[in-house]
Amino acid sequence: MLKSISVFLCGAVFLYSASAQNKTEYNVVKTFHIASGGGWDYIAVNNNKLYVSHGTQVNILDEKTGDSLGVIPNTTGVHGIAFDNDLNKGYTSNGRLNNVTVFDLKTNQILTQIPTGVNPDAIFYEPFTKTIITCNGRSNDLSVIDAATDKVVATISLGGKPEESISDEAGKLYVNLEDKNEIAVINIKNFTVENHWSIAPGDGPTGLKIDTKTKRLFAGCNKLLMVIDAGNGKIVDKLPIGDGCDGVAFDAKTNLIFTSNGEGNITVIKEKGANEFKVQETVTTKPGARTITIDEKTHALFLPAAEMEPADPQNPRARRKMIPGTFQVLVVKKD
Repeated sequence: MLKSISVFLCGAVFLYSASAQNKTEYNVVKTFHIASGGGWDYIAVNNNKLYVSHGTQVNILDEKTGDSLGVIPNTTGVHGIAFDNDLNKGYTSNGRLNNVTVFDLKTNQILTQIPTGVNPDAIFYEPFTKTIITCNGRSNDLSVIDAATDKVVATISLGGKPEESISDEAGKLYVNLEDKNEIAVINIKNFTVENHWSIAPGDGPTGLKIDTKTKRLFAGCNKLLMVIDAGNGKIVDKLPIGDGCDGVAFDAKTNLIFTSNGEGNITVIKEKGANEFKVQETVTTKPGARTITIDEKTHALFLPAAEMEPADPQNPRARRKMIPGTFQVLVVKKD
């Protein structure tokens, strides 16, 4: 009898432990609906506002309520949004126009447009040089824009398709080359390519983030997050993630890495130390929610999404089409 009770208790402890491991701490807590058509790519947060790329415009929402705060128009094929808060300027990368729109962060008034390389995609503010940098997907280069003058001051050829770039804030730039399965290392002081690092078995790298404290790069690839030493390019770890990753977020306060996976989930990974990483949980989102941003002050995550048509049975791997009028932003937070 005692043996039976012992076995029962052991089984109960095992089930509780498994249940606790599978419990998700993050969930979709709100959905902001945007009544406009078109596809989407990146989303960004700045000063309590969400900037959502969408077709030919950028929608600006109140981060807490989802209320509309304005629109940046005429940004055909817009991919991303960047900010220079010191100069009170925002920047959008307009993929089909081959330029960047500059706008006033207070009034949303368009200030100018800047020609770039072909198909500017990801865009970000680089604090070491106080420049805006675009990853140009079809000309395989970067455009470096002086934020003070809004002029292109350098074009950096990469020899591959740049998907996303990140700075170590100390003079080095790292760029995911999606078609080469590499990270290009740039000396941003003199705009030269110093190295190309293979990240195989990482395939098709897209989102890229950095922990400047541990000097670790996080590259989102097909079903893998690759962790790379930013000093020497060595692969530190590789972790399983969902399919269709197109974005990575990093919370420097909690040491959590988030990959947004187009199959309809987020993989949450804990950085326990510079050389120790563990998948912590998988959070259900929506199919097509493949890009992501984080507000590190509130720890909230934001993902653009839409209701999608059923998969094509003749081509199940083809990207599913969105149902018109269903564009939305998912807000994901801890319970």
